[in-house]
Amino acid sequence: MKFRPCIDIHAGQVKQIVGGTLQDKPDTLVTNFEATQPSSFFANRYREDALVGGHAIMLGASPENKAAALEALRAYPGGLQVGGGITAENAAEYLEAGASHVIVTSYVFHDSKVDRDRLAKLEAAVGKGRLVLDLSCRRLAKDDGPPTYKVVTDRWQKWTDLEVNEACLKELAEHCDEFLVHGVDVEGLQSGIEEPLVKILAASPIPVTYAGGVRSLEDLERIRLLGSGHVDATIGSALDIFGGKLAYADVLEWHREQEEQSASKRQKLDSEKS
Repeated sequence: MKFRPCIDIHAGQVKQIVGGTLQDKPDTLVTNFEATQPSSFFANRYREDALVGGHAIMLGASPENKAAALEALRAYPGGLQVGGGITAENAAEYLEAGASHVIVTSYVFHDSKVDRDRLAKLEAAVGKGRLVLDLSCRRLAKDDGPPTYKVVTDRWQKWTDLEVNEACLKELAEHCDEFLVHGVDVEGLQSGIEEPLVKILAASPIPVTYAGGVRSLEDLERIRLLGSGHVDATIGSALDIFGGKLAYADVLEWHREQEEQSASKRQKLDSEKS
């Protein structure tokens, strides 16, 4: 398991917002943090700390957001994925600017379903190995048993019919390199993680990153246990670099401990094989 850093961009600034409040009406937006530093500041920090596989997300299509995203990608070539308004037609520009992968939701998931033609077009344009599908989802409560989760698009306001489950993960894994999944109902609230969702994500046959509600090292450990070590995690609003109380330095130390443990396990397996 790894910690994956993030750079969320809204109106050209690095921000942390409450995910469920991102709508067409600006007066509904709840912002937890607005950075005074440019996106490249955070990209450079992640590069210096050797954190790979993080993401820069453009929250809304605007020239300001695009410029900030490109600035981050150029500061850390190959170290960041990028998402927000990505299509088969514009993906190449972001890859050429330094993105390791492009992250896609609304282009592929629209009209309440998976658009197989667009998915094939995107896969052909960038290659499976550079494509991340964003399965960010919202909870549907049940009278009994665990909740189900349906993918949401268009700033997390439009529901699709696609349920995030083991079958969905295995089928879509044939077309992409990774998944990114925000638990939208807890995103930005620092109220704890979507435990049933993390359990579902543990079945993913490819790398998957969970985001939403992480507020402590204990939450990271909970994700590690529930995800059987296969689910990576992103932290936003809770980090002190984004105005929160959780020390980035402590998360970085935790991440490096996970890396050391993984390396030790690999060495042990290699020695047993030989």
